Amino acid sequence: MLQPALLAISHGTSSPEGQAAVAALVDAVAARLPETAVRLGHVDVQQPDVAASLHALPEEQPVVIVPLLLSAGYHVRVDLAQQSAGRDGVVIAPALGPDGRLVEALAARLEPLAPAAEDEIVLAVAGSSDDRANEDCRTIARMLGDQLGREISVGFLAAADPRLGEAVATARGAASGRIIVANYLLAPGFFHDLAVRLAHEAPVARPLLDDDEPATALVDLVVDRYLAAVPS
Repeated sequence: MLQPALLAISHGTSSPEGQAAVAALVDAVAARLPETAVRLGHVDVQQPDVAASLHALPEEQPVVIVPLLLSAGYHVRVDLAQQSAGRDGVVIAPALGPDGRLVEALAARLEPLAPAAEDEIVLAVAGSSDDRANEDCRTIARMLGDQLGREISVGFLAAADPRLGEAVATARGAASGRIIVANYLLAPGFFHDLAVRLAHEAPVARPLLDDDEPATALVDLVVDRYLAAVPS
């Protein structure tokens, strides 16, 4: 049997910086898997979409779709299945989160902001109409809090409450130190810009992917999602 291709599917963004950051992650994954065809597609906003990405691969080529999505919301549970339904030999791996390697990357992004014991940390997340995805994000907040030895509150940017602006305001009312916003977003783009606005001048950590080299933990995570989904 042919080695399955790895089709990494991002949400998609109109931000050139976000596009470059996601592409750099996929390039790093491809370098780690030199015997595997690694391709990038998108579930929304950008092209190629899922159907075009699959069509570009040989018909007889099995495919593992790895969602470059931080939680299992509508895109993972519905869109990917529907958009790949016309092709045999496709396996859809789980979303990237929750996972301890994402917590590792989040903690690393917070380090330059040097949170003090008296500072309050709010985790900015995109938000979903599927509360199972929102619960995935709350789980990440608890995991990050366990790692840092402090409570982490959550602020959503869309679709769920509390919204980030409200969460920041609540934290500010309770804080004796600064408010710091941890950034549970994959890459620069609309939601990151919104997080900066809603943080009301509180410092916002960089997204998980940016203009630097992708964290080894993130590359490991994508590779492991692929390898775990390859049929034995």
